[in-house]
Amino acid sequence: MMPMIVSGRIDRDGILTVADPALLRLQERAGGKLGGALALPQLARLAGLAIRLEREISRAFLAADDQNDIRASVLITPDRHGAAIAISDWRVSPAQMQPTPVDGGQDAQMASPPEAGWSWACDQQLRLVRLAAIDGAAVPDGWQGVSLSQIFALEPGSNGDFPVLSALAEMRSFADQYVRPPASFDAARARLLLSGQMLLDAKGGFSGFRGWLTPTDKNADIAPPQGGSAEQMIADPAFGSLPLSDPRFGRRIDGALRGPLSRIVASAETISGQFEGPIRADYARYATDIAHAARHLLGLIDDLADLQSIERPGFHAAREAVDLADVARRAVGLLGMKAEEKLIRIDAPGLDDKIPAVGEFRRVLQILLNLIGNAIRYSPEGSMIWIRCELGNDFAAITVADQGQGLSHDQQQVVFEKFERLGRTDTGGSGLGLYIARRLARAMDGELSVESALGQGARFTLRLPIA
Repeated sequence: MMPMIVSGRIDRDGILTVADPALLRLQERAGGKLGGALALPQLARLAGLAIRLEREISRAFLAADDQNDIRASVLITPDRHGAAIAISDWRVSPAQMQPTPVDGGQDAQMASPPEAGWSWACDQQLRLVRLAAIDGAAVPDGWQGVSLSQIFALEPGSNGDFPVLSALAEMRSFADQYVRPPASFDAARARLLLSGQMLLDAKGGFSGFRGWLTPTDKNADIAPPQGGSAEQMIADPAFGSLPLSDPRFGRRIDGALRGPLSRIVASAETISGQFEGPIRADYARYATDIAHAARHLLGLIDDLADLQSIERPGFHAAREAVDLADVARRAVGLLGMKAEEKLIRIDAPGLDDKIPAVGEFRRVLQILLNLIGNAIRYSPEGSMIWIRCELGNDFAAITVADQGQGLSHDQQQVVFEKFERLGRTDTGGSGLGLYIARRLARAMDGELSVESALGQGARFTLRLPIA
């Protein structure tokens, strides 16, 4: 008999510190442990929300292990040390692969288990929460909590998209995602078929997928794209068998991610702006955070698309007349609000300043937006940023100088390298901006350089040929 109340406790970092045997068994089957992060996604979200809001939360709770569905009610009571968890009305039933149908026709394909393969479940972010072998085959260690797109190399479908990503964006089931597992998997040379049924939580919200992972023809290799190898294809798990060098990579990023992220930004800004009516101030702040994170991801998509473009053989920039002082004033206008939020003053070129150069206008603007944006991001509040222009005999230059913490000699040697963030752990960038900026400068027969010292700010200078 299940006890009337199943209890547990987490600390303010989400670590499960106390758990009754029933809760601990569920935690372990989800890949967690006592003394580790709470591994049950829905329960962890509710506990985190209760701690942030500093108020009790009582909700329905849905979970699953290898064999059973578990439905219960949970009460989260926060305190200064974390939160107490009290689960009541704990009901266990055999796992059903047919939740309430949400998109009709595909459900029948996933209703009965295959003769061989694995059953699996993931949360809203495609992180694996369960993998169980149907025929007793070994289950790899270390996959719990890891995204499906990191574990498997996804194959594009017949129309060029990725069925699992499309299903995630449109919140529906899918049945036709072919994948190739990593070398550590016991079926490493098999081409597997991933199918998933959309799951809803107790309030009707999307809570993830559950489905089957079945082997197909174990001898069927995936043909590499022209100019690539099977190893190169597998090296890009987030976008399946398509390597970065393929021109279609950027288009697939747009198709798979840009649309859903844009909708997230629009919805979050509608909530934070309270256009549909007043809401609590803390909820509005959460929506603002969501919009900010989604815009950051959109920026990363832009960076990856630029990276794919500039590293393609034959890439070149246009040659046209550009006024560096005018481009700098435009960049300052676009970033002025961000500077004002930190009480930073930007000393930009005057309206009468003109520095003629040769380059591609939009690429020069892209470089200056990156340099000025970095200066704002890493400068202290109330500081100054200077933008100075110089016209030489055969070059035009523009320098962005700040009063930030500066760069050491070793940091200056690597600051333009790909994905280099100088040890920063914040979410301020992808580590691609300066790498792309220098590549663009050189594509315009120019150069981008840095002068700095620790504690004395940094000076980034863009040089371009003169007209």
